[in-house]
Amino acid sequence: MKQPILHRRQFLALGAAALPATGAHAQNFRSRPIRLMVGFGPGGGADATARLYAARLQDILGTPVVVENRPGPSQTMALLPVKAAAADGHTLVFATSSALIQSPAVRKDLPFDPLKDFTPIALLGHAAAVFYVNAQLPVRTMAEFIAYAKANPGKLNYASAGIGAANHLQIEYLMNAVGIRMTHIPYKSDAEVTQQVAGGEGAHFSVGGPLGAQAVAAAGKVRLLAVMGNRRLAGLPDVPSVAELGIDELKDLDSYVYYAVLGPAGMAPDLVAKINQAVNQVSATPEVAERMRTGLFVEPAGGTPEDLRQYLAKDFAKWQRLARSIKLEP
Repeated sequence: MKQPILHRRQFLALGAAALPATGAHAQNFRSRPIRLMVGFGPGGGADATARLYAARLQDILGTPVVVENRPGPSQTMALLPVKAAAADGHTLVFATSSALIQSPAVRKDLPFDPLKDFTPIALLGHAAAVFYVNAQLPVRTMAEFIAYAKANPGKLNYASAGIGAANHLQIEYLMNAVGIRMTHIPYKSDAEVTQQVAGGEGAHFSVGGPLGAQAVAAAGKVRLLAVMGNRRLAGLPDVPSVAELGIDELKDLDSYVYYAVLGPAGMAPDLVAKINQAVNQVSATPEVAERMRTGLFVEPAGGTPEDLRQYLAKDFAKWQRLARSIKLEP
């Protein structure tokens, strides 16, 4: 799947286009602060990225942008207030693809429709992830792991941060694509997942953010097999990308989690365009892009609201195809 990521010159052009509109932004938003809902607690990668953007958006838009942490299953505690809010741009959500697309595509019990209940505004970036395995397993590459799993059906467990979490669905996609089976062991957080795989007692394999996996790999407790996507990470230069593996079945496994800003359904196109321009201007800022890549392992993205709408629809269809192939645990 082709990612809608803009090159540096395109970013700068978008940023320049947004500059003359700053005064208009301030007039539109002067009445009260913008609330930016985040479905995670403080301190994680998503929260850090949201706050990085909020601090700069308030300068561009001329009004405070206040991050409200509303952690909860499938980020519903952050999404539902936006679904119910007035379409005036003062209530937005910073959401990940796991809540916007992956979970809704495979579950029927969520109280929102991601393609109908929200207005797509801007894509911020794609968060990197790495596949890793307990160091006691006799595998050193992704190809060796797949071969080992095929030779030992049902003997391996994989860990996730819960049913419908990004690592749960990405590993289900992996298993479905290459024809292996493992037992799913859900935990409560990504930190617990990393701890369990490092221990090797409850789980043997998972995928997640590079920071946690890198720490236990340095301690010799896990091996890093591959970075999800089509490029290596600067911080993990010796770990190949999935695109380098030459495994054709994994060609669509191109993004672990992406971040997007959305508003309530029915927002006026000119208002959406102004917020989109402001977000793209932040993404085009060199220090923001550097912080995203080196500190948060996120590749900045961009594009128009229509680009995001089309990308969400295409990704939703991808995960719906997976839903027809797997059966989630109750």
